[in-house]
Amino acid sequence: QVQLVESGGGLVQAGGSLRLSCAASGRTFSNYAMGWFRQAPGKEREFVARIDWKGGTTYYADVVKGRFTISRDNAKNTVYLQMNSLKPEDTAVYYCAADPTIILTATPSYWGQGTQVTVFS
Repeated sequence: QVQLVESGGGLVQAGGSLRLSCAASGRTFSNYAMGWFRQAPGKEREFVARIDWKGGTTYYADVVKGRFTISRDNAKNTVYLQMNSLKPEDTAVYYCAADPTIILTATPSYWGQGTQVTVFS
């Protein structure tokens, strides 16, 4: 089992940037595909980005493509989400997720507790 703890959320003006971090513990981090999801008030949780277990392949939701970048540092057991050109519609609780697979599945096995991102105009 792996434990995930997100950090880095906060309040930011539209057009600004934030970097989220997700620290993993409990198992060999490099054996896990990682990703980020988000859930806005009154909406369902949605996929944001994923990265394969070695960090060689990434994939993004269309709504964040070109603005967000997912990366991982297997030596630090951490995955990151760099968010640039933030928009008010990016406001949500952001969740880190993990799967003991090469590629993150649509229903990850492990989740963090979430970190709030609020973008104001």
